[in-house]
This record gives sequence, C-alpha cells and structure tokens, in this order.
Amino acid sequence: VQLQASGGGLVQAGDSLRLSCAISGSTFAGYTVGWWRQAPGQEREFVASITWRPGSTYLPDSFKGRFAISRDVAKRTFSLQMNNLQIEDTAVYYCAARAPDSWSWDDWGQGTQVTVSS
Repeated sequence: VQLQASGGGLVQAGDSLRLSCAISGSTFAGYTVGWWRQAPGQEREFVASITWRPGSTYLPDSFKGRFAISRDVAKRTFSLQMNNLQIEDTAVYYCAARAPDSWSWDDWGQGTQVTVSS
C-alpha cells in the first residue's frame, strides 16, 4: 500500500494538531494502520494504531488522554488527533501500515514534521 501523511506544522505548547494519512493501492480490510514518531537522536517510537476493520484502537499509556486515532473507511484516510501538545512531542511523525499476516510495519509514509514551541 501507499501512504501519504499531511498536517504537520509549528504549534505552541498546549495547542492541538491533527495529522492525516491517505492510504491507497490495495484492499485494507485486514490491515492495521498507525502512527510512529521519531525525535532527533532518538529511536522511532510507536504512537497509536487502529485496525482498518473493525476500527479497534490501541495507544500506549503515555499517549492516552492526549492523542486519539481514527479512520474514515470511505475516504481511505486515518488521522491522529493530538491535544495539549508539549515540547517533547516535537518529532517527525510517520504513518504506517501492517498487513494482516505480518508482524512488522512494512509500509510507511514519508513523515510529517511536528514542532512544538514554548
């Protein structure tokens, strides 16, 4: 599948931002899609995932309450809503997809920069 992320930008601490990812190229019924991020000098970090159908979500505890993931099956997009952003949320955010029979995230978007200033 192909993934195209959008929606990054420069915001202030406490602001909200919504990232979107358009997915194309194949049937996604059994896929899991999600978001990862990578800050400078750090390893890529898992942020959130959602199954294309039936839309089950998972976020690590560190993101629960501030971030939320959703998808629009008709539009073939999924989104990451980020609230109360903090400086430490500054990173390149990547959307990704994992095939039904795969243990790894095989398809990645190009990344979108999110910068949070004080």
